[in-house]
Amino acid sequence: MAMLSSSSPTYTEQQPGINLDSIRQDTLGCHDKIYLNSAGASLMPQPVVQIMRDYLNQEEQLGGYAVEQLRTNDIQDLYTELAQLLRCQPRNIAYTNSSTESFAKALSAIPFKSNNCIVTTNDDYISNQIAFLALQKRLGLQIWRADNLENGDIDLNHFEQLVQQHQPALVAITHIPTNSGLVQQVEEVGKICRHYGIWYLLDACQSVGQMEVYPEEIGCDFLTASGRKFLRGPRNTGFLYVSDRVLQAGLEPLFIDRRGAEWTTFDGYQIQDNGKRFEYQEISGSLAGLTEAIRYANKIGIANIAAYNQTLRERLRENLSAQQGLELLDKGSRLSNLVTFRLPGVALETIVNTLKSNQVVYTVSYKNFALIDFTKKGVDWAIRFSPHYFNTLGEMDNVSDIVARINR
Repeated sequence: MAMLSSSSPTYTEQQPGINLDSIRQDTLGCHDKIYLNSAGASLMPQPVVQIMRDYLNQEEQLGGYAVEQLRTNDIQDLYTELAQLLRCQPRNIAYTNSSTESFAKALSAIPFKSNNCIVTTNDDYISNQIAFLALQKRLGLQIWRADNLENGDIDLNHFEQLVQQHQPALVAITHIPTNSGLVQQVEEVGKICRHYGIWYLLDACQSVGQMEVYPEEIGCDFLTASGRKFLRGPRNTGFLYVSDRVLQAGLEPLFIDRRGAEWTTFDGYQIQDNGKRFEYQEISGSLAGLTEAIRYANKIGIANIAAYNQTLRERLRENLSAQQGLELLDKGSRLSNLVTFRLPGVALETIVNTLKSNQVVYTVSYKNFALIDFTKKGVDWAIRFSPHYFNTLGEMDNVSDIVARINR
């Protein structure tokens, strides 16, 4: 596989705000492969890896608790860096071990009753859908899913009708589904939720770090995200945004430990007045790695990252859409850097083996990942490419040529 470094965009000529040479020097894993799986687990920059090594070396010498005390200011940086990224306040942030943990904690804070319901979409993430079904099984909650328009967007009229008719205890949607490049109309949903006074939970796992995401503009009460995807942080990291409305209403997770509350009487406790009420006590070098990853993104600027990501996805989608017989599966009036497609008549094994032999890193999305969406589309699997700002336009051309050879 020829690496097309000569065609890479340069800082001065094509990509204002993106010093691609420097970014790729920091990204050791991008030089011997075409890495297109940032929607799964992205490549960490060297500063992220180094700070985690330093933290672990300190723990080896001093023990975990001593290092945590020494790095109190560094730990606080997580909240300030995330507040900068999301345009919120540090008090609105809770550190978690994953987006799934964040989502579960947010769900557990909603005071559901047996006759309540949740309004969601057909495009919610598999783990979220299973969580809703588990609540239905245990509490008898009803689940209502808004229809999609022909172009893939949420049918907002139907969505509002469901909210009016059922007065849900919670609206919960996924910003970008794991199986599709669709970007859902989260701001419009936020306006509906605010109008009717409904709690609003947004899974932004695939959008934070890829594009500009500002929860206060969206109008959500909870926002969850993972560190390992487009934020380029380590695994086992995530965060939860909680709105001031949540804090002022006194919502709290079902299970709280000593980081989230103070034991004040034999039979009572006082929750933290900020997002830390949703945190657990345990902290490790992974938190330091996530902080550094967010700092790295903030230094580049999320607007610059989003602009270059748009350039990458437009090139890739243009290349693939020009191939006769290839079927791009992504619908929606707004699309993201998750690009899904299939080659009818070509065996999945053939595609997998060819991409692997050409050192292309990607993901296969299967039907059970997106049961409703893939059933409607009539597909059992899809190839998912997810480029990010360390990739080059040359790589978009290169991988498109590889796909074209498979297609022929």
